[in-house]
This record gives sequence, C-alpha cells and structure tokens, in this order.
Amino acid sequence: MRTARRLPAALACAGLLALAATPAAAALRTVGAVVQAVPTGDGLDLRLSSGARVHVGFVTPDVVRVRMNPGGRFGPDVSYAIEGAPPRARVRLATRGGVRELRSASGTRVVIRSAPELAISVYDPGGRLVVAGDPARPMAFDPQDGAIETAMRRDDYELYYGFGEKTLPLSRHQQNMVMWNADVAPYPAGHDPSYQAIPFFIALHEGRSYGLFFNNTWRSWFDMGKRDPHRYSFGASGGELDYYVFTGGPERTPAGVLRDYTALAGRGALPPLWALGYQQSRWSYMSQEKLLDIAGSFRRRRIPADVLYLDIDHMDGFRVFTWNPKTFPDPQAMLDRLHEEGFHAVTIVDPGIKFDQDYPIYRSGREQGAYVRNADGSELHAKVWPGVCAFPDFTAPAARAWFGGLYKNALDLGVDGFWNDMNEPGVFPADGFDRPEISLGPQRSFPLDVRHAGDGHPGSHAQYHNVYGMQMARASFEGLRRLRPEKRPLVLTRAGFAGVQRYAAVWTGDNSPSWSHLALSIPMLSNLSVSGVPFVGADVGGFMGSPSAELYARWLQAAALTPYFRTHSNDVSAAREPWAFGADYERINRATIELRYRLLPYLYTLFADSEQSGLPPMRPLWFAYPGDTRASLVDDQFLLGGDLLAAPVLHEAQRSREVYFPKGDAWIDWWDGSRHEGGSSAMVAAPLERLPLFIRAGAGVPAAPVVQHTGELKDAPLTLVVALGGQGASHVFQDAGDGYGYREGAFRRIEVRADGQGLRLEIPPNHGYQRVGAVEFIGLALAPAGVRIDGKPAQEVRFDAATRRLRIALPDENVKELVLSR
Repeated sequence: MRTARRLPAALACAGLLALAATPAAAALRTVGAVVQAVPTGDGLDLRLSSGARVHVGFVTPDVVRVRMNPGGRFGPDVSYAIEGAPPRARVRLATRGGVRELRSASGTRVVIRSAPELAISVYDPGGRLVVAGDPARPMAFDPQDGAIETAMRRDDYELYYGFGEKTLPLSRHQQNMVMWNADVAPYPAGHDPSYQAIPFFIALHEGRSYGLFFNNTWRSWFDMGKRDPHRYSFGASGGELDYYVFTGGPERTPAGVLRDYTALAGRGALPPLWALGYQQSRWSYMSQEKLLDIAGSFRRRRIPADVLYLDIDHMDGFRVFTWNPKTFPDPQAMLDRLHEEGFHAVTIVDPGIKFDQDYPIYRSGREQGAYVRNADGSELHAKVWPGVCAFPDFTAPAARAWFGGLYKNALDLGVDGFWNDMNEPGVFPADGFDRPEISLGPQRSFPLDVRHAGDGHPGSHAQYHNVYGMQMARASFEGLRRLRPEKRPLVLTRAGFAGVQRYAAVWTGDNSPSWSHLALSIPMLSNLSVSGVPFVGADVGGFMGSPSAELYARWLQAAALTPYFRTHSNDVSAAREPWAFGADYERINRATIELRYRLLPYLYTLFADSEQSGLPPMRPLWFAYPGDTRASLVDDQFLLGGDLLAAPVLHEAQRSREVYFPKGDAWIDWWDGSRHEGGSSAMVAAPLERLPLFIRAGAGVPAAPVVQHTGELKDAPLTLVVALGGQGASHVFQDAGDGYGYREGAFRRIEVRADGQGLRLEIPPNHGYQRVGAVEFIGLALAPAGVRIDGKPAQEVRFDAATRRLRIALPDENVKELVLSR
C-alpha cells in the first residue's frame, strides 16, 4: 500500500534540514508494506509496496545492516567510510505469519514485521531490545527530491555520544545536528555544523550500549529527541538510507561497539613516536631565522618539544609546495639544523592551487585533468589565500596520486609531516559578493552542482562535499606512504568524515582563547575519540586571539594528556610560546610539558593498543564505566586509557576542584598518593602548577625520566609506576618508534600484574628498547618492613612519605617478582 505523510513544518524550524525547497509543501512517502521477501544468506531482500527496496542483513554476528533505496535498485555497494566491501554473516531465517526473524550465530535477532508498514527491531542474545523502528514514523522518502529519513523509539534516559566534532554537551540527547563540513571560525558553543561530519553514535541506557552508523555522504541530520523525546530520527537530502546497528556483543559494552565500528570503518595506525611530543605552531613564524630562534629557545630553556610548524607565510605567494625565497631562502639548511637539535618540521598544505599559468604545479594539474569541474565542464575557480585557485578532485584516483606525488620535494628537503587545512572545502566570497555574510552561506564552499569523479561513480558536490577533506588527507597519506614506505606519515586534517582515522590526526579548528572554549575542548575531544578517531587535540590557548597567562597554563595542563598536543595561535595574537608569560609561568608550563614526556611510554602503548582494538587513548568516564550513572554526564574529566584519570581545572582563579571517581575502582592521587574510593567525589587541591591526576589502584603505568625530545627516550630507563591497593594487569609496548617493523614482530610487550602486595613481571629480551630500571609503588601510607626481588632483599629502596611512593631499583631485566612485607 502506498502511503504518504506531510513533512512537519517544525522540521525546518528546528534547523534540521530542508528536505524540499518549500518544506510545508513537501511530502514524504513511507516505504509501505512488504510485498516480496527473498532470502540472501545474510538476511532478506525486501520489495515494498511503494516500489522501494530494502535489504536487512548481518555484517557480522553482532552487526546488522539496513539499506533502503527508494527507486528499487541498489547502487554499487561502495563507501568512502568503509575499508573494502562489507562482510556478510550467515543467518537462520524463521517465518511466522507476517513476521520474519533473522538470527545470527551469536544469538542476535532481527524481527521484521511486513504490514501495515515495514518495521524492524533488533534484539541482543539475551532477548533485550537493542533498537526498534518507530511505527508512527516509518522509513520514508521524497520521490521528487530524493530525501530520505527514518525514526527509532527511545527511552527518556537513553544518552548518545559521538557524532564527530560538535560544540555541544557531552551527551547529544535532545539535540539537533547536521552533518555538513564547514569552516566556522570562530565557533561559539552550540554552533552546528562544524569541521568534521561523522554520522556515528554510541547509545547508553541502563549500563548497556549499542551503536548506529548512517552510511551516507550527503547533507544529513539527526534529531536525537529534541522535537519528541520519545523518538530520534535521522535522514539525508539524497542517497540511500543505509545504516548499521552495532549491538556491542553479548556484554553490550561501549568498547564492544567501538571495536566493531572501527573494524568496519578502519583504525588509526600507530603514529611515529615524535608526533606524540609537544608541538609548537603559529600563524606564522615569518622567517627561517625566527623559526630557528624558537627552536634554540626551547633547548636553552630546557622545555621539551619535538615539532615546529610552518603556516602559510612560509610559501611563495601562498602557492602550495613552494618556499618564500626572501624569508626562507635555504629551507634545507634550516631543516637540517632543526633535525640536529631534535626537532621535526610540519608544513601546511591547502587544497587551493593558485590559478597561475607560470606556476608549474598548476600547469601540471591542468595537464593531468586533476581539477574539480563546474556543471558545464569548465574548471572550477574560487578564491582562497593565493587568490583565484583551482582545486584537485580528491575523489579521482589519478588526482590523488598526482597530489600525493607533490610531497616529494618537501620530503627531500627534510619536512617531516604535513597539515591539511581549508579542506571542508572552505573558500572566500567572490569579488563583488553583496549578500549577507552568513557563516554557513553557500559563498563559503563549492557550488552544489560542481562535479566529482567519485572513484568511478560520478556525482555532484552535494553528494561528495563531506568526503572532500578526508580524501585530501587520503591523498596525502597514501602519497607519503609511497614516497617514504619506511616511515609512518604524520598528516593532520581539519575536515573529515567517518573513516578519517585511517589517514590523519584531527584538531578542532579555530577555537577561541576563553575559559568556555577550554571547557568545551573536553567533550569535543572525548566525542571525537568515541567516534573512532584516536589522534585528536585542540589548539592550546585558543587560536583566535590571546589568552591570559593563567588560561594558557591551565589549557596546557588540560591538553598535556590529550593525544595530540599543540599550541597554535593566529597572526594577531600575542606570543604563545611556553615562556611568553614570565618566569613563574615558564616554570609551571615547563613542568606541564615534562609530565607529558614522562608519560609518553604509556601514551605510545595506548596508541599501539588502539590500532588493534579501536579503543581511543582519550576516553570519557562513561566509556569505561557504563554502569555508573553518575559517570554518564561527567564532561570535565577524562580517562587516558584505563589507568589514568585527569581532572583539569577549567575555571579562572580556581585552586581546588571537585573530582568524581567512577564506581568499580579505587584511584590514587598521582601527586600525594592519597586514595579515593570509586563512586565517591572529593574536593582535591589544584594549585596553579599542576594538573589533578589519578592512577587506578592495581594499574602499572610506564614512565620515563624527563627528556628534551623523543629522540632521547631510547637511552632513558623506564620506571613502572604501580598503584597499590588493587589488583590488575597492565602492559608496555615498545618498538623502534617509527617504521612498520612492529607489524612483522619487531616489538616487545612487557606484562605487569599487581596483586596488592607486589607485582609479577614478564620482560622479554631487550633488542635495543628502553630498559626497565625501576619500579615505583604509589599509595603506601608507611614504608614496608621489607622488599624482596625474586626472593632476595632489594638493595636500592627509597621511600618518600610526602608522596607515598616507594622506589625500588631493579638489578636487571630478569626480575620476575617483587613482594612487599608489611
């Protein structure tokens, strides 16, 4: 039966998405009843009374896919978000009247009702409902303009996290969101959309989770219960309604959901160790003399740092892959000098290529046919920093290969990493533009009818806008892998889509130097992390101006344990180096950066784990403690892995703060060794010079002595910091710090097991890695009566009552067991 329903005018009023030129007149047609069902091994192919076609199937035993094409014919099953073709899992089919049931090997079930409208419900192996379509708002489409949508029932207290980069509260319940990459500097809290469109979320209700990924690159929207708190809905202006439900396995954990999502969308590769060090940037360090002076200042002042950035002014007239001959006359000598001092250099690369017949790179791209075309076939031209530019079509394999090859000269000179900016794509208004300068106006990007190759599936910019930035990052990453296969690339991108983690790190764009933006950085980065993007960070201090000394110091502390750690500022801001605020703040800021370097072995281990599991280094509390209701909305703390809890100070003049300790584990203060029980809150000291930080009881965290850059770490002995008062297992990952030998077995994994009275160690043979030199127990009220190493009294033992730490030097790496006598 064909049915139709009017699109509520409130949809447009809520700012979700105009599904037609005149929303009040637009009509959505429901897909109708099932008229034919054909088994496919993984599920069912369904023909609907509206003429639509729906496939319901299992990707894995715990992942369900629903795909609807309004026209009755599926397009090619390809996606920029997914690595390769989605797998299919065998299922059992049972039919009872008008109800069909699919059951996977794990016991996950999909129940399909045929009439009066198609209705799909997913149940976990325990028989609990995971998610169900809303019978009052069935799957629907607009036959005229191609818009699609569906709705799901929700409980009033179901929470939602993820969705990529949003300037919204930690949980996205009762929020509207649009997926459309946009250059939005400076963005206020609540502004949407932003730079990264990732249509994936994790739901949490009564301690159990599921995930949903909407595999659609068009402009899409989500209403997570804002119009009606009893349902959420999502849709897009075109394409297929193609979504995946991740049940999270029998345990229904957030970690299980993210594991299965990243198995589909890809996982971030282990970055080079140097990319985890402190990074200093500015728009711009205007000459090579200035950059070398900055480098020298870091080393003279003994402030650790690994990376310096060159923004757009290093180029000749903002032409990408060039150097300003007056201000950077000898880039190779400059880069050689930086390398000698232990620095790596990153240069910015925008997509706009200056339209200049005398510019060899422009001519090369034109000859290759690499540029985006207008609807009439002419070359698209738009203004950005160099003036009028052409733009590579990164959805064309040949264009990506051509662009990736352009990095060769920079690599040959000694540039180490690359920063892709303005790739939403963002452009400037054309000369003579006289319309209102609205922040999300069409003057800020390509026309929607611009044509893209689509990797063999041509389409408009309306279809491929959201993947343009990610495909630029892909071109960069793949080009660097071809040119330097023995090195791990560092690519940083401002724009991206689901799957961007396969190619690049992500930062949160042009933020502001305010306490509110400091506070906003925690939920922004936490939600990016649980969107499958592990390598994330925010510009320390805020890009769009000058922070106070206190704000910068507190922001540096908050960022010190985030995955990507960079200070960056705009061209009119005051100096932003760690020493720029006077001697007292220089001392404070140095200590903050030193903390980062002390914990680099732990952070590096978390990235190695992330490549295998999909779990991000930075995690919101609810992710590890889904059964703890109080943890579900904590937006001013975060976990680094499973063993460290950071509670940064986010308010001016605050010298203490309340910290919540998630239920299920006890936590030991990193600085004074005091113990806090899980499920409790405490007012803790937060003097200006330190970050409130806690280690999980039973955890073993590797730490290094202070070094000036990561190149010095290999000769610095490790200390295993073990928090007493609990049981637990931890490990340390070690490899060469770069290259891909670890994928061939060139690494070692140190196992640490704590039992409350000591620990057991499994240390494999050392083939040039950091040696384990000491164990440091934290959380002891009194010195133990004795310490035995493999049954013999320890020779070098030191107890610090003020920090409640007991340090034990190890005679060698053959140690198996340490026992404390009380």
